Amino acid sequence: MGSILLTALALMLVIEGALPFLAPGLWRDTFRRLIEMSDGQLRFIGLTSMLAGLLLLYIARH
Repeated sequence: MGSILLTALALMLVIEGALPFLAPGLWRDTFRRLIEMSDGQLRFIGLTSMLAGLLLLYIARH
């Protein structure tokens, strides 16, 4: 179980690091837009991201 969690964390870091490495200007503009969003909008993005992750886990497990 620990190995799977560590692998998932490593993969997340690789994916998260790809955009600032490949397109730092786009990454900076994206974060600038995120800063301007309201708390409700950010919460919706977070909820959507979590639900998408849960759906992917469900699909991967079945």
